[in-house]
Amino acid sequence: MMPLIDLVAGARPNFMKLAPVVHGLAAAGEVHFRIVHTGQHYDPLMTDVFFEELRIPPPDVHLDVGSGSHGAQTARIIERYEAHVMERRPSHTVVFGDVNSTVACALAAVKLGVPVAHVEAGLRSFDRSMPEEINRVLTDAVADLLLVSEPSGVANLQREGVDESKIRLVGNVMIDTLLAQLPAARERRTAARLGLDGRRYGFVTLHRPSNVDHPETLATLLHLLHELGRKMPLVFAIHPRTVHAATRMNLGSLVAAGQGELLCLGPQRYVDSLSLLAGAAVVLTDSGGLQEESSVLDVPCLTLRENTERPVTVTLGTSRLVGSDPSRIRAAFDDVLEGKWPHGQSIPLWDGKAGGRVAAELASWMRRPLSHA
Repeated sequence: MMPLIDLVAGARPNFMKLAPVVHGLAAAGEVHFRIVHTGQHYDPLMTDVFFEELRIPPPDVHLDVGSGSHGAQTARIIERYEAHVMERRPSHTVVFGDVNSTVACALAAVKLGVPVAHVEAGLRSFDRSMPEEINRVLTDAVADLLLVSEPSGVANLQREGVDESKIRLVGNVMIDTLLAQLPAARERRTAARLGLDGRRYGFVTLHRPSNVDHPETLATLLHLLHELGRKMPLVFAIHPRTVHAATRMNLGSLVAAGQGELLCLGPQRYVDSLSLLAGAAVVLTDSGGLQEESSVLDVPCLTLRENTERPVTVTLGTSRLVGSDPSRIRAAFDDVLEGKWPHGQSIPLWDGKAGGRVAAELASWMRRPLSHA
């Protein structure tokens, strides 16, 4: 009888990472898998069409956790995933990324003696003010198999004293999804539908607490985006968190729809976001995933952070850390406009085949389970 494993996701980026693993496991045919959606983020764009685009079945299990403070949400996920495991125990649990669902389901599983694999293990920003960093460190501490996307992750885990037998460098599953969706994204011609056909433009996202939770920082960045937009149009896909923060701080006029130099949009479907990214002359973002995607697409990326858990995007990719300092951002933006931005290099194992490698490692692991450290 084939083992049953849980693949756990809680937010849209998790499903982007889960999809290639589902395809790899289905192709190998060695295990049964069950997709568990914690419901950590309510996302109206995650409809049946979303799962059809990713070519994965809808989730088998919904925990319907909903939003809340980090502590309350994490506690609810632990409680509900524990009840789920006790009702129909999986042989193994696989978690993805660094959201609250990742650490919560990992903790619930290991406390019940269910081995855990972490996809995208070992990434470190070394900034404990980021909730995601806490989630990454704790998940890696309890996981039995650590599937790493870039060499820095291996080095980080080794430095933390993790047993070498637990660590596998498999590459970046998110890039599998990007490459699979890229043809459809280009066909969408999203920029042209926004009136930007044939024009150079930039693509912007902004949602990190360090950028949007402080009125002075957010006001500075929003005014700066309007300033830069007068040099080159910017398309701003605004995260709900950013809209709420701007409204609360009386900055709503700076993110209103229909601005000429700064075209403010709501959250986009993945294929539309990818279409905008692929056609952009520059990206300004504090997103980890966009640092990776822009590097693969060779699009200059101004990373609006002082640190990154994905350093390969700086050393080999197209990302430059500019923080929230207007002078640094202006200088980097001008470098893009003047053609001074270096091209990215090929990043090892970011080749669209990571899902198959993850599936092979999971199958091997389940045949010879690793002992708990």
